[in-house]
Amino acid sequence: MMAQDPKTDLELFRARQKARNRALGFVLLALVVLFFAITIVKMGLHSSGQM
Repeated sequence: MMAQDPKTDLELFRARQKARNRALGFVLLALVVLFFAITIVKMGLHSSGQM
């Protein structure tokens, strides 16, 4: 088995890191949107006297 070029290893590491960061960013964005939606719904229910 031939050893890989260190530069290739670093590029692969950066690519995996970038993909992980994008996935984590998407999850965080989804949580922000979810919390915002819950807050808006709760404010709407509170102002209409249903709560």
